[in-house]
Amino acid sequence: MRVVVTGGSGKGGRWVVRALREHGHAVTNVDLRHDGSPHGQCVIADLTDLGQAQDVLAGADAVVHFAAIPAPELRAEGETFRINALSTYNVFAAAVAHRLRRVVWASSETVLGLPFDRPPDFAPIDESITARPESSYALSKLVGETLAGQFARRSGIGFVGLRISNIMEPEDYAAFPSYWDDPTVRKWNLWGYVDARDVAAIQSRLAEMVHEIFVDELNRAGYPLVAEPSHETLRVTVAIVDLFITAPDTMSPERTSTFTADSGRMTLVLELRDSVTGEVLARAADTRTGRRSGPLTVTSRTTNTADARRAIRIWASGLRQALAEMYAPGA
Repeated sequence: MRVVVTGGSGKGGRWVVRALREHGHAVTNVDLRHDGSPHGQCVIADLTDLGQAQDVLAGADAVVHFAAIPAPELRAEGETFRINALSTYNVFAAAVAHRLRRVVWASSETVLGLPFDRPPDFAPIDESITARPESSYALSKLVGETLAGQFARRSGIGFVGLRISNIMEPEDYAAFPSYWDDPTVRKWNLWGYVDARDVAAIQSRLAEMVHEIFVDELNRAGYPLVAEPSHETLRVTVAIVDLFITAPDTMSPERTSTFTADSGRMTLVLELRDSVTGEVLARAADTRTGRRSGPLTVTSRTTNTADARRAIRIWASGLRQALAEMYAPGA
């Protein structure tokens, strides 16, 4: 697959670029700063210019949009909002104009009310909490979420937004002991963080898993998969939203599992469209929760993957059964 990663020279983006290339995808990094890769693998572009966004996405199958001013207080408030909101609009508009198959993009945990100078309404926080942006950076990310929802509605393209926490790279863990004596040092985001390697692995592995399982179920039912639209072809759009993983990979070899109240949840949004006109023929959404076994559940990479595969298999099987009923004689 031909994938454009915007912001691929940054802290999270470079790990996404690396993971996608390791999985065999042809990746172009689009950034204001060159990443040192061979000629043709990195393009310098200003995504606040719609024309440049249109140019760099031409010929791509998917885009991972990480380019942004990465935090509050790095630039003037208005400039942070202008750059982030405008570049996000341009990337989304270009993706729709070029009919890309998938858009994955980075929102932020800051839309939830960070820094928590005022305590959140409840904790642990999940996606049901009311958004409360406290900076122009957070507001720009919330605007991006609204843009994604509306572009997805109009185009039928799958948009996947990741409310990413404070990204840590391997070398950042050396500073962790300095946080232990004073818990208030990290209270600004309720002590949350995400490993850059997990960000890359989660988005690439989940996308592969969805494609693999849905293709398998449709092939088993005898539905041929084609690349070109026709009046006899349905377009299936599958998106995973509100992905909530309670126990990602642990950072020490001595600790391979975690006790949690549940093992996570995710929501699927599925649409069937006329592949020529783009008309929505059917739409469904469903949320699946991981295993629950009393007050605590042991979770690890293995159980997380098994739970995800189980939920996706249920969804794909449900689509196969729905198509069988739709095309049954007399239906």
